[in-house]
Amino acid sequence: MAFPPRPPRGTFNPRFKKEQQQEHRTNHMIKVPEVRLVGENIEPGIFSTQEAFRLAQSMQLDLVEISPGANPPVCRIIDYNKFLYEEKKKKKEIKAKSKTSEVKEIRFTPNTDDHDFEFKVKHAEKFLKEGDKVKAHVQFKGRAIMFKERGELLLLKFADRLKDVGALEGLPKMEGKRMLVMFAPKAQQKKKSSELGKLVSSEKADKPEKAETKESE
Repeated sequence: MAFPPRPPRGTFNPRFKKEQQQEHRTNHMIKVPEVRLVGENIEPGIFSTQEAFRLAQSMQLDLVEISPGANPPVCRIIDYNKFLYEEKKKKKEIKAKSKTSEVKEIRFTPNTDDHDFEFKVKHAEKFLKEGDKVKAHVQFKGRAIMFKERGELLLLKFADRLKDVGALEGLPKMEGKRMLVMFAPKAQQKKKSSELGKLVSSEKADKPEKAETKESE
């Protein structure tokens, strides 16, 4: 036996989902009777929502509620898509600046061949350019500890290949059965040197040279 067809649940509104996902209420989504307008090329003041909406339409822009908790809510007349783009760009920049530096490890053996060596150099260059530190170490197993000099030469060769992007923080040293070195991003080192230079210049400026008081005989 066939079931009777279900009655329609209402008219489908393709914009409903999109509107629910918006971070701000805009245009016809703003239901309050009046709003406070602020922004460029706008005389700040309280307007009826309909009047503010008509003003936004005349400027071919959007009425955007930016402070819904105020009484009345604060709105701006702006290009909402452009506003979202700028906000996304700002968040991306803040995230990039707040990125915490990580330590990436590169592992060698005394018998690392040329192909593997070049592969590891490329990885280390990528890490350093992205602002991360790099710890490279040569692992000695069993009787391989007899070839410490070979490991040291390998790490120094590695340091020479990274000299344009990484600053060596110290000579190779042994820790247990491995020899290691640490590299810092060259950009960070330049920034620290620049800040130190400014500090020294500032201190010199604060200490004027003493005038010579000795008279020539």
